[in-house]
Amino acid sequence: MYNIRIEKTATPKKKPGADDPLKFGTIFTDHMFVCDYIEGQGWVDPRIVPYQPLSLDPSCMVFHYGQEMFEGLKAYKSEDGRTLLFRPDKNWERAKNSNIRLCMPEIPKDMFLQALNDLVKLDADWIPTKPGTSLYIRPFMFATDPFLGVRPSNTYKFLIILSPVGAYYESGLDPVKIWIEDEYVRAVRGGIGEAKTGGNYVASLAAQVKAHEEGYAQVLWLDGVERKYIEEVGAMNIFFKINGTVVTPQLNGSILPGITRRSAIELCREWGIPVEERKISVDEIVEAARTGAMEECFGTGTAAVVSPVGELRYENEKMAITGGKIGPVTQRIYDTITGIQLGKVEGPEGWSVEVK
Repeated sequence: MYNIRIEKTATPKKKPGADDPLKFGTIFTDHMFVCDYIEGQGWVDPRIVPYQPLSLDPSCMVFHYGQEMFEGLKAYKSEDGRTLLFRPDKNWERAKNSNIRLCMPEIPKDMFLQALNDLVKLDADWIPTKPGTSLYIRPFMFATDPFLGVRPSNTYKFLIILSPVGAYYESGLDPVKIWIEDEYVRAVRGGIGEAKTGGNYVASLAAQVKAHEEGYAQVLWLDGVERKYIEEVGAMNIFFKINGTVVTPQLNGSILPGITRRSAIELCREWGIPVEERKISVDEIVEAARTGAMEECFGTGTAAVVSPVGELRYENEKMAITGGKIGPVTQRIYDTITGIQLGKVEGPEGWSVEVK
């Protein structure tokens, strides 16, 4: 156990009402977790303090060289009043792998999990209970050396902040429209595409703006070398159900290893639904849509959980899927994962962790 110092706010914020809109990522709770890393000393002074601005030197290395990582998970209130997290150990595991790729120090697993527990416990009254809502949890870490030079930093800050949220897509479970990008690329194998870091997301913005202007919710990326293989959506991993088989791009070093992705694959296998993790060309997707072999398409991610896709567009070809309705496998995955998250469905061991 870590001795996490707790300083409670003297000026609590007004919490959103039960019927107030919760636009994703715009409201933040009363407290945040902070811990500092100093080379030679390790992680020092873990603390929970009132949510507040940070004071950083203008030469802070993260501003100039982008050495940072972040994570995302959620807390939920069950009907019997328990506070539940969904597979938080997998978020630590992914954070560790991101840190290795970005030359950042590992966050001890027990500190990561205890910090999540203690912060969420303190601000548990902020967890909304209206259907489709949750408390989004954002752990993040960044380089803090005041130095203009390209090297790994010697000092870092690790923080966790909390935000009550509604659905990531305003349309909820209504199928979204996805633009398959053929001009820009997000990541390549050997780069940092498999790390959860801001550089991957800023690289996506130009295509995202273009897609929004055309009326599409998100961008589906192709590989950065041959520009022909499906990779992932900006905020989700992607799945297709083709001729009875659920197919998703295999992890190849440029795709984020999503925790909801992993959960969906494990559930399908448990149910006896054929699943393939493999290379999928955009030509295969276009042909499957043309011939009717494409039965369903959906994305998975912490923010949206499961999001059905009702239309794909590649170049000038628009591909309608499932008649603009959610497919049965997509619905079953959504119902099961959200049921586990809310404590209504018994999931595999370790998937639901109670905050105590």
